[in-house]
Amino acid sequence: MLKSKSNAPSPTEAIYERLWDAIAERNLRPGTRLKEEQLAEIFAVSRARVRSALAALERDGLVKLVPNRGAFVAEPTIREARDIFFARATIESKLVERLCAHASTGAINRLKAHVAEERAAAERCDRAAAVRLSGGFHLLIAELAGSPYLFEVLRDLVSRTSLITAMYQPRGEKDCGPDEHEDIVSKIACGDVEAAKLAMDHHLDHIERQLNLAQSDEGPRHLREILS
Repeated sequence: MLKSKSNAPSPTEAIYERLWDAIAERNLRPGTRLKEEQLAEIFAVSRARVRSALAALERDGLVKLVPNRGAFVAEPTIREARDIFFARATIESKLVERLCAHASTGAINRLKAHVAEERAAAERCDRAAAVRLSGGFHLLIAELAGSPYLFEVLRDLVSRTSLITAMYQPRGEKDCGPDEHEDIVSKIACGDVEAAKLAMDHHLDHIERQLNLAQSDEGPRHLREILS
C-alpha cells in the first residue's frame, strides 16, 4: 500500500485510495478495464500519476496490467480465493486471541457501535455502506488488537475478498453481516478465547461456503459514475 510522509495524501495516493475503495465496495467489478486516459481526466492528473497508482494496485493484487492492452481489475481464481480465505482464517484467529487477552471496555464499545452501524446500513438497504462496514469490522479487530503490520496485511486480504465475492457469490445471496459479527463481539467481551476464535472461523467459513463459480450478470458501469 502507498504511504504518505505527511497527513495529506499525494495525488497518486489519492487515486490509489479511490480505486481501492471502489474495488473493496464492489463498485469496480473484476475484469473492468481501467483506462489511463480516462482516469487521468477523472482525477485531473497526468497519466504518469495514474500509471504509478495502477502499478501499486497491481503489487497489491487488485489490478492486472496486461502488455499492449492496459489495466484491468483483477479476477481471482478459485484457487486464489481458497488461499485468501485460508490466510484470513489464520491471521484473524490470532488477532481475536490477542484482542481477547486485553480487550478494554472502550474497545468492546467501539466494536458494538460498529456492528450497530452495520445493522442500520442493512435495514436501510444501503449496500455500499454495508459492504464497507462489513470489511471495516475485521479491520477494526486488527486495529484494536494492536498490530499495525497485520492491519495492513488484513486490509489487503479484505479488498481481495471483495473481488472474490463480487465474482463468485450468487446473485441474491446476502452477506453474513451484523448477526455473526455481533456473536464474535459477545465472545470477545466475555474473554472466551476459544469461543471467539470458533465464532470467527465459522463466520469466515460461512462466507467461503456461499461462493460458487457463477459469474455476475450485472452490466458494466462507467468509471466516471463509480468514482465521482
